[in-house]
Amino acid sequence: MEQREELLATVASLYYKMNQSQSEIASRLDVSVATVSRYIKEARERGIIQFTVRMPIPRDLEAEQTFVRQFGLKDAYILQTTGEADSNSILQGIGRLASVYLEHVVGSFPPGSSIGVAWGTGVHAAVSALPDHYAQNIDVVQLLGGVGELVVDSPDLGRMVAQKLGGRHYDLHAPMLVERVASRDLFLQEPVVLEAIIRARGVRLAITGIGSLNDEASSFLRAGLLSRSDLSVLRQAGAIGETCGRFYDAHGAWEQFEINQRIVGLELSDLRLIPQSVAIARGIAKASAILGALKGGFTRVLATDDITARAILELNKQG
Repeated sequence: MEQREELLATVASLYYKMNQSQSEIASRLDVSVATVSRYIKEARERGIIQFTVRMPIPRDLEAEQTFVRQFGLKDAYILQTTGEADSNSILQGIGRLASVYLEHVVGSFPPGSSIGVAWGTGVHAAVSALPDHYAQNIDVVQLLGGVGELVVDSPDLGRMVAQKLGGRHYDLHAPMLVERVASRDLFLQEPVVLEAIIRARGVRLAITGIGSLNDEASSFLRAGLLSRSDLSVLRQAGAIGETCGRFYDAHGAWEQFEINQRIVGLELSDLRLIPQSVAIARGIAKASAILGALKGGFTRVLATDDITARAILELNKQG
């Protein structure tokens, strides 16, 4: 047994440490290339070969595969957390992971392409982590109307991304939420607003957040767009989450919520048709909202953390 393991260790060392080809090793040991391949496979199975991959940002790859498989995602980026990490540092880590995806995807777009940006703390974290690529000339389109003076306001985020990517920024010159459906319809009759929404439908990539209806985690509440009473009414009606300013239930259905008819921006049906999209969201309070968004097919890539991921999987298991 000891001699066999010594042989396997020798083959593994020649192959991985000395960078010799399997053909060179076969010639040296006077065996076939197929035999060398079997030696390497056996060395892995016996634990003689042990791989260590250093990841600059720790990720839960097993959970990522589970999400891709269970929810039909194109990809998932799940931050592996430590016990000492606080909420803010976790959010920043997720933002860095999302920016890795964005840099890779946007880097393949030809100059003059356009991407869309929504709102939310997760979107802000990803946008902030995105490095400068002034020469790319990628345009940035606002996916929803303005929401006031928040740092996570979509116009601010859109301008930030456009500056980093060296492209133009296209505002949607309207408030995100209006008092009456008739007011929304009037805005949609304005050529500048209609043109902006048509432009939003044509982006190659959408960057979105996922919002919760919990009082402590609601962007609508922080922005002063809805009150605690408004959120309570929405919850009683079955709303579970929000993305791109549109509310939906646990199954991803949104047509039944009247408030969605008073939103100026990209429709969820349009969001589904965008070729590539990433949603950045975290927190136990958002687990049900994220699950609803996954069931609704509102994103193709999810960036979150392992704590949130486990909560989502548990909720999905409960049905």
